[in-house]
Amino acid sequence: MDLQDSLLPGCLIRPATARDMGSIWKMVLGAKLDPTQLRPQQFWTIVCNGELVACGQLRHFDNAQELGSLVVRREWRGRGLGTILTQHLIQQATQPLYLECLGDRLARFYTRLGFEIVPWQELPRSLKLKFGISHIARKLFGVPVEILKYRGKS
Repeated sequence: MDLQDSLLPGCLIRPATARDMGSIWKMVLGAKLDPTQLRPQQFWTIVCNGELVACGQLRHFDNAQELGSLVVRREWRGRGLGTILTQHLIQQATQPLYLECLGDRLARFYTRLGFEIVPWQELPRSLKLKFGISHIARKLFGVPVEILKYRGKS
């Protein structure tokens, strides 16, 4: 499926460039997301009429990848850009794909796209350390964080 055809007129999906990183940093920090491993070669963006309006990345770990830093600028939400960018990142993944999200609303969004909630114990070793803090926060403080793995569309 060519996701480019699903985008609004004037919009395109493209790899991030070093020039995009200021906007990406601002979007990721503004959304209070994990600011680690923000490297342009891991990011894909959606640009509409020359303006960066969405970003997301695939972080690389041993035997796994993490979909992270998915942000759509507030004024562009509700137009399907998050769905299209997530689907594109899924297509780009070359290893088992995981993510963590906060809250039921986001978990439902990703579940609709083929992800399933998985227990921390099922994670590859390379991700247990990364998601360990979230796991502890969930156990001790009831923080509603979920870890999901892409299983494909059913």
